[in-house]
Amino acid sequence: MEKRIGIFSSGIIWFGVAISVSEIEAGIEIGAATTNEGLWLPLLLGHVLGGILLFGVGLIGARVRKNAMETTASTYGAYGSKFFAVLNLLQLLAWVAVLNAQGAMALAGLNLPLSFTLTCVILALLIGIWVWVGLKRSANVASVVIGLLTVLLAVLSVKLFVVSGADATGAVAAGSSVANGSAAGLSLGFWNVFEISMALPISWLPVISDYTKDAQKPVAATAASAAAYTMASLWMYIIGLQIAGLGAGTDIAHAILLAGLGIPGIIIVVLSTVTTNFLAANSAGESAKAVVARVNPKIAGVVVSALSAVIAASGIMDHYISFLYLIASVFAPMAAVLLVSFYLGHGRGGGLGFWLWNLFAWLAGFAVYQVAERLESVFLGPTLLAVLVSAVVAVVPVVWGRVRGR
Repeated sequence: MEKRIGIFSSGIIWFGVAISVSEIEAGIEIGAATTNEGLWLPLLLGHVLGGILLFGVGLIGARVRKNAMETTASTYGAYGSKFFAVLNLLQLLAWVAVLNAQGAMALAGLNLPLSFTLTCVILALLIGIWVWVGLKRSANVASVVIGLLTVLLAVLSVKLFVVSGADATGAVAAGSSVANGSAAGLSLGFWNVFEISMALPISWLPVISDYTKDAQKPVAATAASAAAYTMASLWMYIIGLQIAGLGAGTDIAHAILLAGLGIPGIIIVVLSTVTTNFLAANSAGESAKAVVARVNPKIAGVVVSALSAVIAASGIMDHYISFLYLIASVFAPMAAVLLVSFYLGHGRGGGLGFWLWNLFAWLAGFAVYQVAERLESVFLGPTLLAVLVSAVVAVVPVVWGRVRGR
């Protein structure tokens, strides 16, 4: 009998996903460009809504026992599913490279006697080994790693709080002046904070079913996954806010040194990079399998890990950033149409006309996102606006079918 993933293990996996340098940097971005006034409501709303969407999408994979990209076939057809799988594979390759580079840069700030290139290679090697071993065979190790990370990050949070309290007239005042300066010019509005808060939870929508498909108890395990990710992500954003308040800029390594964490700080950066990138690389293998069924997902995941080191170390990482935002805008409306099709249309699927209409619904949301993103501030934010537009367009044939059936 195939070994299934339990509720606790599901929670541990997704708690670890949220512990990353990217999540902390998102919190720093918010903290550096806004004041505490009116900050917490959009921060919480963005995470809660992101968590709800993660649960809805993840439950589809848990119920039909298919990976993330395979679940889209009933909504978009075989070719539509492969289209999204290819985009997801490219997105994940780019994200693994960017996260690898972010981890290497943070470690460089901690004065390790290693070159940037060698650090990228070491991180990619650790990720590749974990992908090859597999999640199920390394579940106990993963639990220990996440437990250690949780303790170290709790220590970091406390130390950052102590440092900021001890330097209330210095670093915090400087941080406040930066925030007040931002409020006068570059301050983020309610919907801007909401968008940044929701951005990283949304980025995992095309990945979560790769893991919930193996859940022992679909509903409970998916709920544990979404809740664990949401709570850990919110915690990482708060750490980012703490760092921004210290006046340390966006330098996570500087904040770690200010907190007096040497070797523990190195462990935090290495383990947080590896735990997040493992899932991204592993899911890249699953997306490759959805494109070409004969592909071994483990081998594909290892190849993605190796390529990520090359891309990260080559110095062309910055060229991927705009590409990443473009690709990320694909998956929020894609998920909205999938949710409508599965839960309101009962996942029945359909013929060519049905698939084309769903692709049109996705395209409508994608176009709205591209327009809204270029505006300084937009009601609801680009992501939620795109989700709502795609969902409304996708629900039309569902409602029409029910009216005709009466």
